[in-house]
Amino acid sequence: MSKLKLYYDLMSQPSRAVVMFCKLTKIPFEDHPVALRKGEHRTDKYLSEVNPFGLVPAINQDGFKLTESVAILRYLCRQYPVADHWYPADPQRQARVDEYMAWQHNNTRLQCAMYFQTKFLIPMMSGQPVDERRAARFQAGMERALDHLEAVWLRDSPYVAGPQLSVADLLAVCELEQPIMVNYDVAAGRPRLAAWMERVRSDCHPVYAEVHQVCYKTRAKFGGVPKL
Repeated sequence: MSKLKLYYDLMSQPSRAVVMFCKLTKIPFEDHPVALRKGEHRTDKYLSEVNPFGLVPAINQDGFKLTESVAILRYLCRQYPVADHWYPADPQRQARVDEYMAWQHNNTRLQCAMYFQTKFLIPMMSGQPVDERRAARFQAGMERALDHLEAVWLRDSPYVAGPQLSVADLLAVCELEQPIMVNYDVAAGRPRLAAWMERVRSDCHPVYAEVHQVCYKTRAKFGGVPKL
């Protein structure tokens, strides 16, 4: 089995989750960074050889190409001898991880990403001011998702999908780092969420800080202090 080719940009939340997982589990991979800011994900070469959807992350192993972070994480958990807590073999515990990964698409994933894009990425790329009405709409959706993390997912367990760290936590925490970059405090008034984020950061140290350096640098531009 040849080394995994991993295509990513660390400004992408799902990319950070997959890179972090590979580093934490010591899955060897070839580095193939893709500069989204330069449009490298839209080139004919990338679209034809890596990901026809023009997104990151993506992988290629011996000609087997896979897109979508959730599918990639499941594949890696089955393909490599990683610890069971990442994606448990027990059907019910695995179902809890799957449950979060299904829920996140229209909640933490969509809302946090669009809030960040509206507050930072779109104005930066277009040169136009922030659309505050649009930002407020995504902020409201993001806050609902954060409240559900606090009151539902973390109500009875220290991690979002059960008693141990899983790939669900990596996906979730990477999404929450996105609005933090524009100085939105996702943990304000949410003590379970705050404790969980610190727990995940500690569990994943020092890889967590390494993978999130780009986030800390972006946040510094907004006058915030990186939280290591």
